[in-house]
Amino acid sequence: MSASLLGSVRNLLDTVLGLVRVRLELLSTELQEALATHALAVVGACAALVLGGLGLAFAGIAVLLAIAPEQRLAAATLMALVFIAGGAAVALVVRARERARVFDASLAELQRDREALTP
Repeated sequence: MSASLLGSVRNLLDTVLGLVRVRLELLSTELQEALATHALAVVGACAALVLGGLGLAFAGIAVLLAIAPEQRLAAATLMALVFIAGGAAVALVVRARERARVFDASLAELQRDREALTP
C-alpha cells in the first residue's frame, strides 16, 4: 500500500515539476522576445529622433533664409512654437499609448493551472 502511495506522490511531484519547467521556459521565451522588441524600439526611436531633429532643423533654416530679413524673428518664433507644440503632442500620444504586459501568456497559463487544480 505504501509503495503505491509513494509512487503516486512521485508521479504528482514529477507532474508539478514538469509544469513548473514548462512555465519557466515560456517565461524565458517571453522575456527574450520582450527584450528584443524593446531593444529594437529604442534603437528605432533614437534614429527617428536624430533624423527627425536634423530634418526639422534644416527645414527651419531653409524657411528662415527664404523669408525677408525683417520677418525672420516672427518666423523663427512661429517655428519654435510649432516645434514645441509638436513635441508636446508626441509626448501625449506616447504617454497615452497602452502598454501590453510583458508576461501575459505566462500569467494566463498559471491562472489556468490554478483553476485546473482547485476543486
